[in-house]
Amino acid sequence: MSGLSVAGDDRYLRQTLLPEIGPKGQERLAKACVLIAGAGGLGSASAFYLAGAGVGHIKIVDNDIVEISNLNRQILHVDKTLRQPKALSAADQITAFNPEIQVTSLCERITHDRITAMLDGVDIIVDGLDSFKARQVLNRASLKHGLPYVYAGVNGFDAMISCFVPGQTACFECLFSGNAPESDQPLGVIGAAPGLAGSIQAMETVKLLLDIGRPLKNRLMRISGLDMRCHCMDLTPNPACPACGKALAADNP
Repeated sequence: MSGLSVAGDDRYLRQTLLPEIGPKGQERLAKACVLIAGAGGLGSASAFYLAGAGVGHIKIVDNDIVEISNLNRQILHVDKTLRQPKALSAADQITAFNPEIQVTSLCERITHDRITAMLDGVDIIVDGLDSFKARQVLNRASLKHGLPYVYAGVNGFDAMISCFVPGQTACFECLFSGNAPESDQPLGVIGAAPGLAGSIQAMETVKLLLDIGRPLKNRLMRISGLDMRCHCMDLTPNPACPACGKALAADNP
């Protein structure tokens, strides 16, 4: 898929004017494949902006169905897609938004048994999940297959974002280790919080795909929405990390 038809030239004009992207960068985006894990609030924003950027193949994975309580923040879905599988609803919306790209919907859970097949041909993992266990699956797969993992999380008015790159940075479990508690109760969240975080995820993904700028490697960006404060804290790999610590120990005997 070239992604650079006559119509495509016009579609991506405003970003190909950027010297960091240009026509060659647009060709690289058109050849890229991104896995978006979760078609919720984070996945909605990142999917729209990655589709708008012309990422040639987007795989979107979600095992849930669209519910009315999703619609304050999950902008991939609308009233007429209530009770539909989220992955299918998302694929329809992304395709309508940019019919030039390929969209694959996977209506299944993210598990250790299935993740390798999901990652076939994928260049980057974008995390739109809200489960520690599922994120642990993504992290282990990221390390195993050497794929960058763009993380985000939200709570209330707040958001945090980072990029985990095997061999270069701390991993997700360096930051969030152990058995994190899983709550059966939904957390409160304003829709703009995942919208903001998902947009930054899309920005970071494009930067990683094109090797431009300074991605959030070994940095965790924290945004407080109520007072609009933003802070980046430095991260360091944890030698005792259950996921990447053995590899670190092997490299540093």
